[in-house]
Amino acid sequence: MEDAIAHLGLVDDEEILLDADALKLAKLDHPDVSLAPYVDLLTDVTERLVIVGGDAESAADRAAVLAQVLGGEFDFHGDTRTYDDARNADLISVLDRRRGLPVSLAILYVAAARRLSWSADVLNTPGHVLLRLGSAVEPVLVDAFAGGRIVEAPQLNELLERMLGRGASATSEHLAAMTNRAVLVRLLMNQATRAEAAGELDRTLTLYRRITTIAPSHSHGWWERARLELLRGDVRGARSSLSAMLEMTREPGLRTRIFAALEALSHRL
Repeated sequence: MEDAIAHLGLVDDEEILLDADALKLAKLDHPDVSLAPYVDLLTDVTERLVIVGGDAESAADRAAVLAQVLGGEFDFHGDTRTYDDARNADLISVLDRRRGLPVSLAILYVAAARRLSWSADVLNTPGHVLLRLGSAVEPVLVDAFAGGRIVEAPQLNELLERMLGRGASATSEHLAAMTNRAVLVRLLMNQATRAEAAGELDRTLTLYRRITTIAPSHSHGWWERARLELLRGDVRGARSSLSAMLEMTREPGLRTRIFAALEALSHRL
């Protein structure tokens, strides 16, 4: 079934369509579900955006249009009551329930904005994903989890203090745009951490296999995959994952760790 997403590990990043490809990832867990109604829903969202404010020019005006349509008319909001529900990181379930995590909702906002040729990116904010409209020089930050609320500097600093500790403030790293592939990885990572917390190790391993399929250079994904394969007693699988990781990284310290792990596993075959 993972063959359906194998192309995501091969295509250039700009060829990835955030919401469409997030739906393909979700379909792996819903093999009998047709994606046609979900594609129709996304089309309806786009059409409403065009009608309500397709001619909006400033980033602030575009943010208001997205909030009115996605947060207002279509009622997409963050799931504050059952935040850790795994369905919040599954785009099919997000579209069904109109509730989700910051990253899954940011995917909807950014993909919709891009269909109108608006500049939009998902940001690498820790713990609580935001999105940016407009340029990096004059950005408008938006919290899709809060129904499309614009995030000003005081709110951003408050968010970062909540996630990183007292005195934390915004840096260029926190406001950097993620690649499309990195966004999908972050979505899957949310699923994986929830699955492992629930004790679902087979499910967790499946999700890390998906991560390494769509992002072959994601070293953390290979490391976690090897760890979980080892927990299941699959020493050969763990060695294969570590070897793949070794091919992807040139960082000396990490390579030393990988060589040490491979040496330790060689005695267990």
